Amino acid sequence: MKHYLLLPLFVLLVMSVPAAQAHDGGIESLKQTGKAFASVARRVSPSVVFIQTESIEETRGYGGFRSPFSDDLFRHFFGDSFPGFPERKPRERRQRKVGQGSGFVFSLDNGIHRERAYILTNNHVIDDADRITVTFKDGHELDATVKGTDPQSDIAVLEVGVSDVPALSLGDSASLEVGEWVVAIGNPFGLSHTLTAGVVSAKGRSSLGINDYEDFIQTDAAINPGNSGGPLVNLEGEVVGINTAIFSRSGGYMGVGFAIPINMAKGVATQLLQGGEVSRGYLGVSIQQLTPELAESFGLGGRKGVLVAQVSEGSPAGKAGLRQGDLVVKYQGEPVEDSGKFRNRVSLTPPGTEAEMTIVRGGREKTLRVRITRLEDAVAVTRESGIGAEELGISVQDITPELAKKLGARAGEGVVVTGVSRGSVAGMAGIEPGSVILQVNKSPVSSAGEFAELINASADNRRVLLLLSRRGGTHYVVLRW
Repeated sequence: MKHYLLLPLFVLLVMSVPAAQAHDGGIESLKQTGKAFASVARRVSPSVVFIQTESIEETRGYGGFRSPFSDDLFRHFFGDSFPGFPERKPRERRQRKVGQGSGFVFSLDNGIHRERAYILTNNHVIDDADRITVTFKDGHELDATVKGTDPQSDIAVLEVGVSDVPALSLGDSASLEVGEWVVAIGNPFGLSHTLTAGVVSAKGRSSLGINDYEDFIQTDAAINPGNSGGPLVNLEGEVVGINTAIFSRSGGYMGVGFAIPINMAKGVATQLLQGGEVSRGYLGVSIQQLTPELAESFGLGGRKGVLVAQVSEGSPAGKAGLRQGDLVVKYQGEPVEDSGKFRNRVSLTPPGTEAEMTIVRGGREKTLRVRITRLEDAVAVTRESGIGAEELGISVQDITPELAKKLGARAGEGVVVTGVSRGSVAGMAGIEPGSVILQVNKSPVSSAGEFAELINASADNRRVLLLLSRRGGTHYVVLRW
């Protein structure tokens, strides 16, 4: 009965508060929230820049009147001239393309730039640009040069000659909590220094097909075209992410935006500032997420980790004694629960590092030490013995039951494309992340390891026939190298 008495008492107590007092308290709370956002804007905006790019694209065309006999198929059989029609030669044209985005001044030691300033942004904002111009909030405009880029993580560092520019403080994206307030500042649609607010909707988003290496922060802070490269900050004014992409059916904001965690960006930016390029660590394994079904099959009930599906011969993992069927539960002392995050952590491990791994084999934990090598060195070895998926510019993974539901596919039938490098053989052929590869040279594929073996077997022919499934339809693609 006491439980029933407490509620009316509580209600009476609440009702006893004067309405005017409650109203004033609510307004005061809103004012404090508004002041917090205003404070963030004052601190952050001077370090945010509007990025404009220019590039010259050369094209060949016939221009002017189009003859019904001037298409490529007709010219293939009859040439460029035909009785009754003047000979037409293609013209070279130069077309100016412009782009825009956002960026922000940063410093790894959170200092003030005296002579040169460094700007973090997305690689896709400045990719293939012939000229890059940055504009500060006070209208000061400067030409920028590229210090380094990493297309795989979609991060770029720019350099400008400027003095006394405050750098934004870089926070800790790992400490972010779902539901925490965040603020996005950028230049959507060219509207300089626009501030939007929202919350962290989710963390650790991956397998989206946006970048090769993904661990996105999801937010409902409004992000639109032009926001790319701008900072996502907490209420302390610390950068926790780089606004990168949106999920949209219309091309505009629909409440789902993605930002690269600043902890990932720090590692990439450090290497770009030091050497102008990113050197990624290589382990030499194919891994997959541990599903409840797999956990039961391997007798790993209650365990968390990533399952080793394949170990490459002669790889660092192979030399360290890692085996197919092992469960990786810790890497460098930190728990491993997500395959995408594990891949990211290995890639950002400096080559030459002796990394400690904890695995479960036969129900028992075991510690292994593996010396991480360079990913580029692994690719070079692949070139000597044949062609690999890395050289084709494509990464794949097994289709788990969860993925099968999302893709409308069947688990164990094919492999899903998780990443395609820009300008690669696979990219030029039009292969997209999310596609399912069903066959290689008319042979069914059921795992990432089987896919790698079939690709390598095609090295001598320098061509491979793929059967792909995408959006409910299937089609063949021929890769040549």
